Amino acid sequence: MGKGKSDDPKDGKRKEKAKMQLKRNIGYFDGVSFIIGSIVGAGIFVSPTGVLKHSLLNVGVALTIWTASGLVSLMGSLCYAELGTALPFSGGEYSHIKRGLGSLPAFVFIWTSTFTKPASNAARALLFAEYATQPFYGICPAPEVLKKCLALAVLWSLGILNGCSVKMAAWVQTVFTLLKMMALSVIAIGGIVLIGGRKESLARFEDAFSSEIPNASQIAEAFFQGLYAYGGWWSLNYMAEEMKNPSRNIPLTVMTAVPAVIVFYLLVNISYLTVLTPKEIVSSVAVAVTWADRVIPSVAWIIPLSVAVSIFGALNSSMFTLGRLSYAGSQSGHLPVLISMLNVHSCTPAPAMIFSTTIASIFIIPSDLIMLTNYFGFSAWLMIGLTCASLIVLRYREPHLHRPYKVFLPVPFVMVAMSFFLVLAPIVWSPNLQYVYAFLFMLGSLVVYLPFIHFKLHFAFLDKITCHLQLLLEVSPADESAESKYE
Repeated sequence: MGKGKSDDPKDGKRKEKAKMQLKRNIGYFDGVSFIIGSIVGAGIFVSPTGVLKHSLLNVGVALTIWTASGLVSLMGSLCYAELGTALPFSGGEYSHIKRGLGSLPAFVFIWTSTFTKPASNAARALLFAEYATQPFYGICPAPEVLKKCLALAVLWSLGILNGCSVKMAAWVQTVFTLLKMMALSVIAIGGIVLIGGRKESLARFEDAFSSEIPNASQIAEAFFQGLYAYGGWWSLNYMAEEMKNPSRNIPLTVMTAVPAVIVFYLLVNISYLTVLTPKEIVSSVAVAVTWADRVIPSVAWIIPLSVAVSIFGALNSSMFTLGRLSYAGSQSGHLPVLISMLNVHSCTPAPAMIFSTTIASIFIIPSDLIMLTNYFGFSAWLMIGLTCASLIVLRYREPHLHRPYKVFLPVPFVMVAMSFFLVLAPIVWSPNLQYVYAFLFMLGSLVVYLPFIHFKLHFAFLDKITCHLQLLLEVSPADESAESKYE
């Protein structure tokens, strides 16, 4: 009996499974966890004071700005949902800017992000170490060396986890997102229970707009602070290539996660205002801790623990997305080829995770470097503006591109206008020489782009290094089908 060609459908599945590509392991609930985990960090627990302070302690204006900031973030995430479903590739904004506006703007984005995003991760890791060590030292400050060692340990633990298994990273994200939402629920429910029995608190909300109304520049500054608190809504597009059924799950995930965060942020702020006066909130170093001391003094320790849990979850999500950005940049030839290779056993972008974690570690050791990146805040909104502009360009240039979800066209125009206002506002209001340095750094990408990307300058000895590292890390290039989409 001759061995003919197998028609077993399982063989096709095995071949598909054998392809060297990122696997679609992230479902709807994982996606919701990643978005919520990215947005909710330490800010809502520690310092939700910026909005209230710039609203001149006007409760009504502050709550309105929290709502408006959330709605702007939702508009932005719906624009990203269209791009993510039409072009479900790793790399988030980078992939969309490259497709819509070309190679050079995409390279400027990845050049800037390669330094600013790991610096942000380093800052998160140090903040986690601060909250995790402080209970053991009471009123004394924890030693700097201990904090830095713990920050490095957390960074590399998460880097290794994300480099070994997508499913494990998603499971960790879901667990830590549930824990932080439980902590926010304690604060939110506590406020709802207490509000009925406190006449002075009810009066504060009944006369919400009675105090001084802030002027336009103060409202804009409060709005800037509110939008910063919602930062992270764009994270889902970085993992679009690994989403199960992206055309359905990306819009659904966005429409679940962002409104949920808006509701929780409003309830938590109402709870703070129920227990504390606006002046107490603005003067508090850690608002949630002050709230817990008043409401649940016997278990007040739960709040610092919740802050550490929240930072850990946000750090895991941020590291996951940063690995995908490096991977996508390398597939396009904008970063060394090794970074786009996948582990032969787990099909995870292990070299990309090692690359981004190493850069974050460099920022931790002399932590003064993190201060330099504070002036790159405007670059995040510049890239959001360019991404939404890419959506508009693609609508007109590629009208027949399959779009499972389409956002109402005026929305990206509003987002582009909003983005460029948020880029220019801080520079105009508080001009600083550091902004010039940050801008020059972004332009400095041309020094690398022209010889290595445009003219394709290449050194042969790098191939030998790549080959040795490939053997050491047990990684292989992704299949052509996975790479070709970036062209």
